Amino acid sequence: MSRRTEQVRAALERAVQEALARKIADPRISGLITVTGVRLSGDETTATVRVSVLPVEKQDLTLHGLNHAAEHIRREVGGRIVIRRMPRLVFELDANLKKEAETLAAIARIAQEREASPTTPDEPPPAADRPGASEPSR
Repeated sequence: MSRRTEQVRAALERAVQEALARKIADPRISGLITVTGVRLSGDETTATVRVSVLPVEKQDLTLHGLNHAAEHIRREVGGRIVIRRMPRLVFELDANLKKEAETLAAIARIAQEREASPTTPDEPPPAADRPGASEPSR
């Protein structure tokens, strides 16, 4: 990615986040919306804006509203940054944060289970948990 493309991408990311922070009058757009990234097409005519929406229940409706209001957001962003040709904005949901949160929750749950476990680190695990326990000893 060229330096200019990276600068345009970063400026778009900041400007879209600012535009979304000002609240859009569409009732479908609600919840906490965070811009997690912007990907520009090779010819810089389309910018795919990845967003995270909380609470999860509002994701689909908010994403639909954002794509419907994309032209309004594009005009608002165009007034904030100076660029020869403002790219068309397409919004998509960023599921990476949801997956990351689920992974962290699973790790925390395992850690709690280990803390609540009655075995001490010096005790050997029960016979069923040891490798090769199902094989008869010779």
